[in-house]
Amino acid sequence: MSKTVQLTASDGHTFDAYRTDPEGTPLGAVIVIQEVFGVNVHIRDLVERWAAVGYTAIAPALYDRWERNFEVGYEPSDIEQGRAHKATANEHLDQVMADVEAARAAVADAGRVGAVGYCWGGFVTYLAACRLDIQAASGYYGGGINGVMSETPKCPTILHFGDRDASISMTDVDAIDKAQSDVDVHVYDADHGFHCDMRGSYDPRSAAIAGMRTTQLFESNIRQGNGS
Repeated sequence: MSKTVQLTASDGHTFDAYRTDPEGTPLGAVIVIQEVFGVNVHIRDLVERWAAVGYTAIAPALYDRWERNFEVGYEPSDIEQGRAHKATANEHLDQVMADVEAARAAVADAGRVGAVGYCWGGFVTYLAACRLDIQAASGYYGGGINGVMSETPKCPTILHFGDRDASISMTDVDAIDKAQSDVDVHVYDADHGFHCDMRGSYDPRSAAIAGMRTTQLFESNIRQGNGS
C-alpha cells in the first residue's frame, strides 16, 4: 500500500515522504533517496519496486525545506531547477541528514534499514552511511563524494559510477576507491543517470547489474538481520 506520510525532523521541520509497505511481514526497510528532481514519478516507482520484493520503502522529500512538493522531469529546464535546490541543500547538509534520519526512524520498526540513492541522492546516501545508523548503503553516480571521502561509512557500502559520466571524473572515482578501500566501487560502461529508465542515458545492462549488486547487498545485510 502506497501513501504520502508526514515526518518530523529533530529540529521540528515537517515534511512529506512517499511510503509503500509490502504484503506480509517486511524483510527490512529501504530509504530511497531522490535525485535532484525531487520525489518524482521515477522515485515513487522505485519505492514501489522495493516494496514489491518485500521491503518497507520510503522516499523523504528532502527539498521540502526550500520548496514543498517540488517534482520535475528530465528536461534541461528541470535539471536547472533541480541543481539550484541541490546547491542550497548542500549548504545545509546537517538538516538534510536530520530529514534522512527522520525517514530512517519512521521505518525502523520494519527491521534493519538500508539506503539507496541516485544522482544527488547517491551523495546523500554516502553521507548517511557515514553519519547515521543504517545497515547497508548503495549510492549511484553521486557527485561530490570525493569532497567528503575522508568520512568513512559505518556499514557495508557500494558505489556505482559510469565511465562516460561527464559530471564525475574517473580521477575522482579512483580517488574515492583508494581513500575507502572497504567501499566497493563499481564502474560501468555508461553515462550519468544510467539507472533511470525515464532518461535518455538509461542503460539497461548497467542498471540490471548495479541493481543485482544492490539487491545482494540488502539481502546480506538487511534481510539476513531479520532472521530470513
